[in-house]
Amino acid sequence: MISVNSVTVAFGGTPLFDNISFLINPKDRIGLAGRNGAGKSTMLKLLAGEQNPTKGEVSIPKECKIGYLPQDMTHQHGRTVYEETESAYQEVQLLQNRLEDINNQLQTRTDYESDAYMKLIEDLTDINHRLDIVGADNMEAEIEKILKGLGFERGEFSRQTSEFSGGWRMRIELAKLLLQKPDVLLLDEPTNHLDIEAIQWLEEFMETFSGAVVLISHDKTFLDNITKRTIEIVNQKIYDYKTNYSHYLVLRAERKEQQENAAKNQQKIIDQTEVLIDKYRAKASKASFAQSLIKKLDRMERVEIDEDNNAAMYFRFPPPAHSGKIVITAEHAGKKYGEKRIFSDADFIIAKGEKIGFVGRNGEGKSTMMKMIASKIQFEGEVKLGHGVLMGYFEQDQEEKLDTDKTVFQTIDDLAAGDIRKRVRNLLGAFLFSGDDIEKKVRVLSGGERGRLALCKLLLEPYNLLLLDEPTNHLDIRSKEILKQALMDYEGTIVMVSHDRDFMKGMCTRLFEFRDGHVKEHLGGIEEFMELRKVERLNELDLDKKVDLGAKKEVVQPKQKQEADPKEQEQKKIRNQIKKVEEEIERLEREIKTCDEKLSNTETYNQLVNDKAFFDKYNSLKSQLEKEMKSWEELSEKLG
Repeated sequence: MISVNSVTVAFGGTPLFDNISFLINPKDRIGLAGRNGAGKSTMLKLLAGEQNPTKGEVSIPKECKIGYLPQDMTHQHGRTVYEETESAYQEVQLLQNRLEDINNQLQTRTDYESDAYMKLIEDLTDINHRLDIVGADNMEAEIEKILKGLGFERGEFSRQTSEFSGGWRMRIELAKLLLQKPDVLLLDEPTNHLDIEAIQWLEEFMETFSGAVVLISHDKTFLDNITKRTIEIVNQKIYDYKTNYSHYLVLRAERKEQQENAAKNQQKIIDQTEVLIDKYRAKASKASFAQSLIKKLDRMERVEIDEDNNAAMYFRFPPPAHSGKIVITAEHAGKKYGEKRIFSDADFIIAKGEKIGFVGRNGEGKSTMMKMIASKIQFEGEVKLGHGVLMGYFEQDQEEKLDTDKTVFQTIDDLAAGDIRKRVRNLLGAFLFSGDDIEKKVRVLSGGERGRLALCKLLLEPYNLLLLDEPTNHLDIRSKEILKQALMDYEGTIVMVSHDRDFMKGMCTRLFEFRDGHVKEHLGGIEEFMELRKVERLNELDLDKKVDLGAKKEVVQPKQKQEADPKEQEQKKIRNQIKKVEEEIERLEREIKTCDEKLSNTETYNQLVNDKAFFDKYNSLKSQLEKEMKSWEELSEKLG
């Protein structure tokens, strides 16, 4: 279907890929693997036609339709969720217009034996086939199925896209791609903005998706459940494994061992040959023999051992301080923003040493409850910490709250007290900050580096309660595994929010589900919970089938114009303000991203490191962004 032929991609003369080739076949399920910076996202851009190779070619058949979901994209405003999703069917309109034109020609033409007439018949067949594939006769039902699968409620279909956060707008873009039913679907970290239930639904959707899929993900379970082929990018080359991610890791370890054995055997031959060369090169009668051995060594193709990125976090949490047996007690706890109720009457007790998971769809109150436990916000009812509880709190946007003017070392050293100050450098080393890295300003760190630095702060006190809200954001699979092991070994109490099932698997023995304004306890782990939700979702789908189609249309159709009351006018005014703020946020994010790209490039960083005006502008942009985000949050609360 798609052919990558002898492709080389170089930046500044340094190759990212060098003369690589592979094929993407119909119905392939491919996961791209490789360390950060190996070129996975660049590969997707090549396949999407958004970037050209330095050499070679990516051959895509003309009739092959590609759907591409990048990590970052510009979102359109001015439509409802339903209207924006419906725009995915523009192809249907074009095909139907073409079909009508062909039918008109067939009715009037009489050159039945001509090549042109036969071409019309052929086009007619192809168009009908394509309309059947994209489900042209079932558009409304398909739109609703996809949107609900990705977490939207029916009542949200008529809301403006501008009223949703960037993560929810990304779901709309994913919905549009899935509805278009492309021949090849390219997904760059599609689970970043999805909760566990939406991820599970997407996996089930992929089981019946008729096209090929190429994806990048740091979600190991997601990769294993979808992919059947893994292409690893390493040392400017690729290795193609006909298996999923977990089995690929086993095969890669075997390949590395074979390379090392071959390199050792070759080195023995080289050593023996060099001994013979040294022995005979001084003897006139053997000089020609020695020269032939030298030429043999020169011609020998050396066995290369693929370089592994062995850098990985390694740490243990300090032994927790002593606390009482009851760590957290919640009684009739609830929260609402304005008139919008998040949840109410939450009652639970968390005991010493438990590892608890908060699960549920985005926006149902998981992070809100974390803030309530940490006394960061006001709320209804009571949430109390037990006797002697010393709490460490990792917020979802923790890495964004670091002081960007401080160095890595200062960030930790300023918080450290007592004997641990003597071990700050060792602590930073355990989180992959060593040498000159510890003198870098926080503002020049990547998202992953900031995430690691924020986690490091949790080791500065003997906390006996850890609140972890999406601690794996920005971490690669290997770092997540190391963090998981450290948490498994931790003797204190853990309450966590995560959409990574592999990370929660085997760790959380009790779950609290936030759903429809209530908090419900589930005994057991994440696997049992996911199986339960799968059954419940199937039951919901059965009920949905009984809903009258006319009633469904009524939900998504625009309401008849009514006399606007003062409250509605005020709401409209707020929505317009939100739209303007979001446009400003997107502008600031684009400018900050441009600055980040300059700082992540070694050459431009060295030019800018002493440029005060650049960093003043950079910090000003971030301050403006923070101000606009706060405005968005306040306006959203008013909107309810």
